[in-house]
Amino acid sequence: MIQSGGTMLSPTDQAKLRSYLVSAVSREMESRPPSPRQRREAILQYLQIAYESTRLNLPEQLKNQIFKEILDEMIGFGPLQPLLDDPSISEVMVNGPNMVYIERNGKLELTNLKFDSDDAILRIIDKIILPLGRNIDTDNPTVDARLPDGSRVNAVIPPVAIDGPSITIRKFMKDKLTMDQLIALGSITQPMASLLRACVIARLNIIVSGGTGSGKTTFLNILSSYIPENERIVTIEDAAELKLQQPHVVRLETKPPNIEGKHQVSIRDLVKNSLRMRPDRIVIGECRGGEALDMLQAMNTGHDGSLTTLHANTPRDALSRLETMCLMSGIELPVKVLREQIAAAIDLIVQQARLKDGTRKITAISEVSGMEGDTITMTDIFKFQQTGVSQDGKVLGELRPTGIRPAFSQRLEAAGYRLGPEIFGANFNDMLGNRRR
Repeated sequence: MIQSGGTMLSPTDQAKLRSYLVSAVSREMESRPPSPRQRREAILQYLQIAYESTRLNLPEQLKNQIFKEILDEMIGFGPLQPLLDDPSISEVMVNGPNMVYIERNGKLELTNLKFDSDDAILRIIDKIILPLGRNIDTDNPTVDARLPDGSRVNAVIPPVAIDGPSITIRKFMKDKLTMDQLIALGSITQPMASLLRACVIARLNIIVSGGTGSGKTTFLNILSSYIPENERIVTIEDAAELKLQQPHVVRLETKPPNIEGKHQVSIRDLVKNSLRMRPDRIVIGECRGGEALDMLQAMNTGHDGSLTTLHANTPRDALSRLETMCLMSGIELPVKVLREQIAAAIDLIVQQARLKDGTRKITAISEVSGMEGDTITMTDIFKFQQTGVSQDGKVLGELRPTGIRPAFSQRLEAAGYRLGPEIFGANFNDMLGNRRR
C-alpha cells in the first residue's frame, strides 16, 4: 500500500485511478483529436489535467510510473512495451496472463510481468493486427503480423491455444550486426568470412540452414550486404525483416487471405512474379514449401547468386528438407531428377546453430559438390569441433578448416578472388603431417 496525501492508496485504488485517467484522456482525445505527431504530448497534457482534478498528491515516482503505464497502453503495447524497448531482449513470449518469458543472450527467462486477464492479452493482439487489416477469431485463430518497428509477431487464440491466447514477438534489432562483430563474438572466423564474401560476389547460390532462433535471418542480412550495389535485388519474405543497404532493392511481402479466405499472395506467388521483374539476385527470407522448386528452377535458369534460409539441423538435413519442400509443390518428379536439380542449383550450405549456452555459431560451411548415383555429394569446407563444456556452462570448441579446397574455386578466381591455401587450412594440415612423420 502507498501513502498519498494522508490516505492509503491500495493496489486496487491504483487500478481504479488508472482506469479513471484512461477514461478521462480517451474522452479528451475523442473530442479534441491531436495530429499523429502531437499524440504523445497531447496524452501527457490530458493526463496531467485529469490527475490534477483528483486532488491526489502521489509520490513523484509512483505518479510517473502510472503515467508511463497509461502512455504505453494508449500509444504502445501495454505491459509489453518496456520489454519491447529493452535492447537486450531478443524475443518476448506471452504464454498466459501470469507467464511472460523473454529471451536474453540466447537464454529464456520468466519475467514478473503480468496481465490482468486473457482479455487484456486479446486487446494487445487486436491492437497489433487491426491497423494491418488482419483478423483473428475462432474461425481464424492464428495470425502473423509485423510491428511498426519491423518486429515479427505470431498470435494464437482459443480454440487452438488450449490454455488461452498466446503472443510470440521476435524483435527487430535496430543495430544491424556486421560480420566483424560476429568474428569478435567467435560466431565465425576471418577465413570463413573471407570465403563467404567471395562466394556472394561470385554469384554462388547459398542456403543458410539452422534451427528456430539460431540467427538465420540475421546472417542472411549480413551475406546480402556483400551483393554489389549495381545489381537489382528482389527480396521475398513472409514478414519483411531484411534491411538491405543497396540502392536498387524491391521488397515483396506475402499477403494473408481476407476474411472470406480469398486473395492470398504466397511466397510461391511472389517467387514466380519476381522472375518477371528482371532481378539480378533473388533473396528469399525463408523457404517453407513448394516455392523451393520455383527457386531451384530460377537458380538453374540464369538467376545465380540467390540466397535463402530454411529450417534444418545439419547441411545434409537441409538437402533432405529441400527435397521434401519441392515435393510439396504438387509437381511430381522422379527423385533422381529432383536431386539432380538440387545438386545443379545449390553451391553452398551455411549451417547456423544456437548452442546449449545460448551462443550462436556457424557450425559448418559445406559445398554441394555433385551426384554419385542417386545421392547428392557434399564436402565440408569448415566445421565446428566441440571439445567440451566449461564449469560455467560455456560450450568449448574450435571452428576449423577441413583442408579441402572447394571445387568452385575456379568460379571465385574468375570473379577476381584467389583465396590462399591458408584459408582452407593448408598450414594446419601440413603441421599435422609433420607431426605424423
